[in-house]
Amino acid sequence: MASFRYKTFGYAAPSAGARLQPFSFERRALRPNDVAMEILYAGVCHSDLHWARNDWGWSNYPVVPGHEIVGRVIAVGPEVTRFKAGDHVAVGCMADSCQHCDQCRKGEEQLCREGNTMTYGGLDRITQEMTHGGYSKHVVVRQEFVLRVPDGLDLSRAAPLLCAGITTYSPLRTWGIGPGSRVGVIGLGGLGHMAVKLAAGLGAQVTVMSRTPDKKADALALGADRLLVSTDLDAMAQAANGFDLIIDTVPNKHDLNPYLPLLDVDGTLVIVGQVGPLDEMSSVPLLLGRRRVAGSPIGGIAQTQELLDFCARKNILPETETIRMDEINEAFERMERSDVRYRFVIDMASLTEPAEATL
Repeated sequence: MASFRYKTFGYAAPSAGARLQPFSFERRALRPNDVAMEILYAGVCHSDLHWARNDWGWSNYPVVPGHEIVGRVIAVGPEVTRFKAGDHVAVGCMADSCQHCDQCRKGEEQLCREGNTMTYGGLDRITQEMTHGGYSKHVVVRQEFVLRVPDGLDLSRAAPLLCAGITTYSPLRTWGIGPGSRVGVIGLGGLGHMAVKLAAGLGAQVTVMSRTPDKKADALALGADRLLVSTDLDAMAQAANGFDLIIDTVPNKHDLNPYLPLLDVDGTLVIVGQVGPLDEMSSVPLLLGRRRVAGSPIGGIAQTQELLDFCARKNILPETETIRMDEINEAFERMERSDVRYRFVIDMASLTEPAEATL
């Protein structure tokens, strides 16, 4: 077992609103149940942008973003039984949790009663050091939070499954979506396009909801059965009571009222995009139709492994654009303009070591 700290390097946000820049830092020495990996690919999530700019008001700095991580094992602690050097592995939004509360014991670590340790911007449960994410060359994570990348899954495209994928797969599984289910997806960005692919892969009838008809061809190509224009009042009226589940992927404040009548009795609209306030909502369609509005974070580790295995079997992958590490600031700007179809992935082979950093 390595007893030394890993000197590594990446890109960090030094302060709110600042451009990401090269950053040298250390990873912890391997604990008995730790896995050290070289990062091969890192997905770029909208959460990374929000955190870098402190949009939610709880960011800490400097921070290395990135919680969609695909890599190769380079070392393991003596108690690690699940992985060995050379294995292709992945890490998502969590790096640790208490492991003993009721939620952790049933595989819902994302709902840990003590709070899970985020892959970046969190605090190590033992040292209280701030965690740093996947925009870096190496990462060290306890084996319980390391996922196996199935053979046949394209490593260069798989990273967004670790956040965008599980964020949309989890509600599909929670609400029992399968053949014959009627699923609506609001928005066709990074989250939305994964919701479409996964719902279709589960056998559901899938409808994309968009303010304009411009995305119809894209929606159908991704596996949707149709596109519903939310500004077309006649079309929306005809679609009333037509959905068992609506996944709302819109990442900013918006109005839910037009979508609530689309739910059938006992139908659910689940919010996975916006973190924060929404427009005022009427309870009338909820009361009269026994409908629900819910929220859903990511899934637990077992469910995330289930997702990776499912995607390998079904050959479901995100639509991605590969970028170099030094293009991250431009990628953030493009992401703000919705100028990506549909996720950026950083090829970490492009990350060059600063002169002062050594491993």
